[in-house]
Amino acid sequence: MSKAWHKGVLRDVCRVIPGYAFKSRDWRNEGVPVVKIKNIREDSTVDISEADYVAEDLITPKLQKYILHDGDILVAMTGATAGKVGRIRTNRKVLLNQRVAKICPVKADKDFIWAVVSSHEYQQKFYNLAFEGVEIPLPPDSIQKRIASILSAYDELIENSQRRIKILEEMARALYREWFVEFRFPGHESIPRVQSPLGEIPKGWEVTTLGRLIEIKKGKNITKDTIRNGTVPVVAGGLAPAYFHDVPNTRSPVITISASGANAGFVNLYYLDVWASDCSYIDFSATPHVFYFYLWLDHRRAAITHLQRGSAQPHVYPKDLALLEALRPPKGCLDAFTSLVDPIFEMIMRLTAQVENLRRTRDLLLPRILSGEIEIGDN
Repeated sequence: MSKAWHKGVLRDVCRVIPGYAFKSRDWRNEGVPVVKIKNIREDSTVDISEADYVAEDLITPKLQKYILHDGDILVAMTGATAGKVGRIRTNRKVLLNQRVAKICPVKADKDFIWAVVSSHEYQQKFYNLAFEGVEIPLPPDSIQKRIASILSAYDELIENSQRRIKILEEMARALYREWFVEFRFPGHESIPRVQSPLGEIPKGWEVTTLGRLIEIKKGKNITKDTIRNGTVPVVAGGLAPAYFHDVPNTRSPVITISASGANAGFVNLYYLDVWASDCSYIDFSATPHVFYFYLWLDHRRAAITHLQRGSAQPHVYPKDLALLEALRPPKGCLDAFTSLVDPIFEMIMRLTAQVENLRRTRDLLLPRILSGEIEIGDN
């Protein structure tokens, strides 16, 4: 490290502004989105597509400091993901909820601070320490900007890929709604509608249950004391992997449905091999139509969350998932749909792998720059 560099703690160069404690009566179905802990994703993005809302007229001068702007750095302050950071990208008015804080650099370059706090090394420190007291390197301003410009190039590539992933996901969801909600699949004009317990459906489509369409498997619990160090995500009850193991017990792509905890019923699709622990799962050993069933579950997220049992420790059991009412489309229709969405999800898989490679390269590069192993100029 250069002699001109020094170290300091985060609180020396940044203000940390906690979010506002909205009241239960403030929440609305539409209005101004509010970022909560759940909106900070594992990939360090902030997703407001499923945000809760408050009314526009609630924003008084008192709440102005809780308005977020494009590029703001956020950190989860409590819970299982305490210390997790995300950077919001938005062109609309967004507010910050309690238990999430905004990191506002005042004596350091904003992009440099983001490069440091979003790196894997510092994320690990944030999980184990009070984040405001984490020590960070502080090179001169010109060097901070140079480091930020180098790493921002990686961030830009990552964000571009993530935007493409979101577009592709919405394309797949739109196709699903068109075919299996609106029933506007190819040739639908010649098929009459009939009444069913689920309303009008195409003639020949059977009303059944999810459990009769597919086997919903139960994960095999594994604890922190019994895992072996590795890179395989262990999927349990949270939004992100609980820890990492050295072998998987299911192959990608795999759908997981969290089985217990505050996020019981959370549906995710993994594009890499995982160890399914405290979750239910569906993989290619159960069906060749994994992506169809992911879209089916994704469309019914609210109903799945409603299956939660228990107050202190909510659970969503495979037997309850199996009882969800479902339609059995004709095999030809399902096969035709699969041929359309498989290429979309294959592209998502490639982009996801690209994002992980870029993030890994970025995380390897930062400590080498900060240690002085890689020297950079300030121009």
